[in-house]
Amino acid sequence: MTTDTPVDQGPERTARLEEEGEIAADYLEELLDIADLDGDIDLDIQHDRAAVEVVADEDEDLSVLVGQDGEVLEALQELTRLAVQARTGERSRLMLDIGGFRAERRAELTTLAEEAIERVRASGQEVELDPLNAFERKVVHDAVAAAGLVSDSRGVEPARYVVVQPAAVEPGETPAS
Repeated sequence: MTTDTPVDQGPERTARLEEEGEIAADYLEELLDIADLDGDIDLDIQHDRAAVEVVADEDEDLSVLVGQDGEVLEALQELTRLAVQARTGERSRLMLDIGGFRAERRAELTTLAEEAIERVRASGQEVELDPLNAFERKVVHDAVAAAGLVSDSRGVEPARYVVVQPAAVEPGETPAS
């Protein structure tokens, strides 16, 4: 029997996500040792995903693990996901943050989305944003949906971008002014 809904929900799902986080933490601790970097690893579950953050000790700079515009962070996230998959046999959707880079970027993107939302509401016209990576597009899509507007992604990587659009108008309704 095939189903579109996950079979393992509730405590079993939480246990699986916790296991993903533990495997990721072990992998990242080895990486930090090899790179001779000090950092603590925090584990959580957020948005139905394992969330792993490498937090710098006071005197440690982890920017080398983030790279320009988060490029190294993206690569490390993919490697960490592969390490988890190698141990569990299942694809992982875990999110990795290093030194608060993603948290800070999420705040910046939320502000960017709010500005685009206001421009769309004021003009009634769609607004195209600059190219964003998958994480960044998801943050914008979530903010747009929460505001009651519509968005979609267009283009091809690495130039894929978000378009924010006015809310869909039901037949028989008139657009809001």
